[in-house]
Amino acid sequence: MSKNSRLVYSTDQGRIKEEASAPSAPAGDGIVRIMRETKGRKGKGVTLVTGLELEASELKALAKRLKQLCGTGGSVKDFTIEIQGDQRQTIKAELEKLGHKVKLAGG
Repeated sequence: MSKNSRLVYSTDQGRIKEEASAPSAPAGDGIVRIMRETKGRKGKGVTLVTGLELEASELKALAKRLKQLCGTGGSVKDFTIEIQGDQRQTIKAELEKLGHKVKLAGG
């Protein structure tokens, strides 16, 4: 038996399903960073919000709130909120109102 073996099928139970754990937010330094990025977006700018130590569902709810506040679209990818356009000041004010420590990063 090799080191990489794991049970995938049993004659008693059938196929064994592996428990998939939900990814958790990466640990940060407690500072939320807001930056503007255009790389790989054909010149269209987006505002990136990183450093939020929230669960995936809470992060999606916050992204929805920020999108409604800015009146634009956006998404959540790899625990980073992307909001269309340069919305740094609006997002900074809202996050500070919610009690987060915020820094504007990048250019």
